[in-house]
Amino acid sequence: MRLRVFAVLAALSLATMTGCGQTGTSANATLRIMAPAAPGGGWDQTSRTAEQAFKAADPKRKVEVYNVPGAGGTIGLAQLAGEKGNGNLLMTMGLVMVGAIEQNKSQVTLAETTPIAKLTEEYELVVVPAASPYKSLADLVAAWKADPAKVSISGGSAGGTDHILAGLMAKAAGVDPKLVNYIAHSGGGEALNELLGNKVSAGISGVSEFAEHVKSGKLRALGVSSGERLPGVDAPTLKEGGLNVELANWRGFVAPADLSDADKTALTDLVTKMHDSQPWKDAVAKNGWIDSFQTGQKFAYYLDAEQARVKAIIAEMGLVS
Repeated sequence: MRLRVFAVLAALSLATMTGCGQTGTSANATLRIMAPAAPGGGWDQTSRTAEQAFKAADPKRKVEVYNVPGAGGTIGLAQLAGEKGNGNLLMTMGLVMVGAIEQNKSQVTLAETTPIAKLTEEYELVVVPAASPYKSLADLVAAWKADPAKVSISGGSAGGTDHILAGLMAKAAGVDPKLVNYIAHSGGGEALNELLGNKVSAGISGVSEFAEHVKSGKLRALGVSSGERLPGVDAPTLKEGGLNVELANWRGFVAPADLSDADKTALTDLVTKMHDSQPWKDAVAKNGWIDSFQTGQKFAYYLDAEQARVKAIIAEMGLVS
């Protein structure tokens, strides 16, 4: 009898250990979403918005977001690379990470991930503190041309979308992009605090990250990086301000490498269900995001093209350290 009890206990123990070690996508397992940046920025905002949409789409599923800040997301990327085969993990990423990989000469690249879905696009907003002497984009450009070093621009990670836009704007204005006094941060919250504290000349970030503070009067919008004016955004385009520049940021999900076909399909289906939920649609509209959803091989091809495009841009502008 005692031997039978021990045998049952041993079997239960083995089953428990096997369950803990499972990496496949499971409806009973917690879906974890890594935001590879500090709280307050676009990746964090996207991750937490998706968390609520996942829960609405599948109320029984547990979902949690955690932050791994640093180096334009490449620290988080390195952690993801160590989770091969884990079908219960997603990492929010986007154009910023593509540039940061080049900027930081990251040993881990997006080739060591599984592309799941592109989610949104978002244009960039150029702002100054409310007390700034720069009342228009022309004022900022004039100061920039006079002394590039005195015009400090706060934004996200080095080599990311904000940095690229600053370089493109400088080039269009006749300022050497290598002379741009760009102050990089691991999260949008840090960049915002510098602006609100009047510690920098200007800031660049996604429309949704600055819109609330522009409406409250704490920040002044000088230009938006879209081709045409955006509804609900009181700002001219950069082109209207004399700079022939247009740029959209994008964000999406990747998963660890070496997923089984079944896990990849399950994760893609889960993200598709999240995307189709009403809370996600409402958030996209509220934040001024552009729905650019694509999955599977189509997203993988897009990711390859973006890596080639961004590598060429930052090399041409001398943004690679």
